[in-house]
Amino acid sequence: MTTPLEDFRQKLISVCQNCNRDPETVTLVAVSKKQSLTKIHEAYRQNQMDFGENYVQEALEKQQSLKITQIRWHLIGPVQTNKINKVIGHFFLIHSIDSYETAVEFNKRAEKNNLKISILLQINLANEETKSGQSKEELLKKWEDYQKLKYLEIKGLMTMPPLSNNPESSRTYFKELKLLATKLKLKELSMGTSSDWKVAVEEGATLIRIGTAVFGDRSS
Repeated sequence: MTTPLEDFRQKLISVCQNCNRDPETVTLVAVSKKQSLTKIHEAYRQNQMDFGENYVQEALEKQQSLKITQIRWHLIGPVQTNKINKVIGHFFLIHSIDSYETAVEFNKRAEKNNLKISILLQINLANEETKSGQSKEELLKKWEDYQKLKYLEIKGLMTMPPLSNNPESSRTYFKELKLLATKLKLKELSMGTSSDWKVAVEEGATLIRIGTAVFGDRSS
C-alpha cells in the first residue's frame, strides 16, 4: 500500500510527462506547518528533503528537535522584522520577501553575520489587500536597487493567486509570473498549492508548496 506522499509523487510525474517537463525540474516542498515531528520524519524516510514552514518559531523548534541536517527548510510565510535575526542561517530558501524594505533589512542582518541568503521575491499579482507581496510595478521600479543587495541571492519569484474553487483561474497569474521571471532572468518559480499545483506545473513552476495532499490532515 502506497503512502499519500508516494501517491502525490506519481501524480506529479504524470502531470510533468503530459506537459513535456522533466519531473526533476519541479521541487516538491512539503508544507509541514502544524504537522507532527513523526510525520515529518516519516516523509524524510521516504526521501522527502524539502519542507516548508510558515512560522519562524515553529520551524526553529522542529529543526532543533529533528536535528536532520540533510533537510532543506523553506520559509514560506511572511517574516516580521523583529524575527529576521532568528531566520538568518536557518533556512535553505526564503520564499516570502514581500517588499524592498524587507529585503534591505535581511541584507543588513546577513552582512552582520557574513552570510549569503537565498530568497524569492513574493509578488502580489492581484494586488489583494489581504495578502503579502509587492506589486509587479513595485518590483520593476526597484529592480536595480535589489541588485545592489550583495548578501541576498535572488533566485526567483513567488506568488499566491486569489482563492478560487476553479484551478484554471490561477493560470493567468502563473503565466504572468513566468513572464516576469523571464524578463528579469530569474530561474525559480514558487507557485501552486494543493488546489492548483497541476496548472502551476503546466505554466512552469519549479517549486510547488503542498501540505495535506502529502501529509494528511494537520494536527490540531
